[in-house]
Amino acid sequence: MEKKITKATLGRIPLYLAYVKSLPETTTILSSTSMSRALGLGEVQVRKDLGQVSKSGKPKVGYKIEELIDAFEEILGVKEKTKAVVVGAGKLGRALIDNDGFESFGVEIIAGFDAAVTSPKSVGKIKIYPVDELKKIIDDNSVTIGIITVPRTEAKHVANELVSLGVKGIWNFAQINLDLPDGVELQQENLALSLAHLRIKIRNK
Repeated sequence: MEKKITKATLGRIPLYLAYVKSLPETTTILSSTSMSRALGLGEVQVRKDLGQVSKSGKPKVGYKIEELIDAFEEILGVKEKTKAVVVGAGKLGRALIDNDGFESFGVEIIAGFDAAVTSPKSVGKIKIYPVDELKKIIDDNSVTIGIITVPRTEAKHVANELVSLGVKGIWNFAQINLDLPDGVELQQENLALSLAHLRIKIRNK
């Protein structure tokens, strides 16, 4: 039977998965109390989340790490990789391309694209292509996620192009609001805002 996971819980599962994978191999049991303390989350919230994800937890004992990892990865669909491309292979784009942590959460970046590139060139395991090859790469690899790291002046055009090619999700690092059609998901990142939040937390301590 398919697990019914709330949207709020689903949003925290990548955080939980990253945490349990960071634990020493000698750790085999984990309690919701210790996880909540480590992540700075409410104990009741974590306990409810884990209860939705796995029924194998035992009172006063906890959850088996291996079973938690299997449950998290099943919900995230980690074994069935979602293909993604990066448009804009500047410093930020290449940093994302070089990040090998995305595959742990079921996302595989297969290519990068940049207007300054005239012929394919390798960057580690991935190639950077001219933008006129975007359609072929997306079609050939059933790409569903587009990652935008171009200047804000180009972001709307790039987003429209990705959507027209069938991309179902946009991860946007350009500092501009995108108006996407229904059925296309948007994750907007604002690095300056994240840094401002950190500064506020420090000042308020």
